[in-house]
Amino acid sequence: MSAPFLYALLGVGLFCIGLHALIVHAHLLRKILAINIMGSGVFLVLVALARRGGDGPPDPVPHAMVIAGVVVAVLGHRPGPRPDAEGPRGHGAPRAAADAGSD
Repeated sequence: MSAPFLYALLGVGLFCIGLHALIVHAHLLRKILAINIMGSGVFLVLVALARRGGDGPPDPVPHAMVIAGVVVAVLGHRPGPRPDAEGPRGHGAPRAAADAGSD
């Protein structure tokens, strides 16, 4: 068993574990974590199967795709703005009652 095959098999296993958790769990945070695990499995499979031939150099395109995918995955799970937060002044944000008379 070669190392790339082992890594690809491990990636498929991670994807299956994430898919199982996505189906079984009802809690939203667990579903988000399951999607992250599935994405990690896909990244691992892409890196493992990046070889063009037997002993040739690896193909850089799947590696670039994995790097871009990791960046998108990290940025996709950052917290967004609070629904009750006010925006910056002058951009449609409501003014407070105390500030209304100071102009």
